[in-house]
Amino acid sequence: MKYTHRLRLLQDTRIRGAKLVCQIQQTILDKMRTAAIVAGTAAVAVVGTPLLIGALGFSSAGVAAGTAAAKMMSAAAIANGGGVAAGSVVATLQSIGAVGLSTAGSAVVGTVGGAAGYLTKKILGK
Repeated sequence: MKYTHRLRLLQDTRIRGAKLVCQIQQTILDKMRTAAIVAGTAAVAVVGTPLLIGALGFSSAGVAAGTAAAKMMSAAAIANGGGVAAGSVVATLQSIGAVGLSTAGSAVVGTVGGAAGYLTKKILGK
């Protein structure tokens, strides 16, 4: 084998190796971006859910008059014959508004938020 041929083979091998390293680095960066998006959306969901529920009018002082929460509570009471059923959506939202999310609730909301972030990344492809 001539020297120039060996040199060309060596250069080709180095180029292929460099391309492989770049592909591996790109894959690692993509995985890191995905992890950051999932963690970020999970954190936003856990922090944002109680804030959103409070903005609807559910609070530790009860349901605020003239809010979406008051309308929901009124509709639930009418549908239930005068009271709000324990375990209903309105009762659950009021509980979260009063004391925040439980540990299990935070885990569920965080999981759903993270999954939403992951699916959004996969759908958008970036």
